Amino acid sequence: MSRPAMSFEDRMSTVDFRVSDRAHITVDTEVCRTCVSRLCVPVCPAALFVPTSDGSVLFNYEQCFECGACHQVCDAEGAITWTYPEGGHGVAFRQG
Repeated sequence: MSRPAMSFEDRMSTVDFRVSDRAHITVDTEVCRTCVSRLCVPVCPAALFVPTSDGSVLFNYEQCFECGACHQVCDAEGAITWTYPEGGHGVAFRQG
């Protein structure tokens, strides 16, 4: 039995974020300053990477979907460190 398609906004309204005290992603802003492509900005489905005027990138891990796309596309070695969230934390999709 297939479920009806949901819009991105509707799907996100069914998400619980259980934020851990330990960030599962860390961004080294000094390394980011040397990055020319900034692929993390457009690839993040939650739009959590925001370029700043000084050349670094602001990042808020608390609403992260944990997809790992930013880590996969990052071409600045050491800029993004990604680990799985601790048990009981992270994204939990509720049935809508």
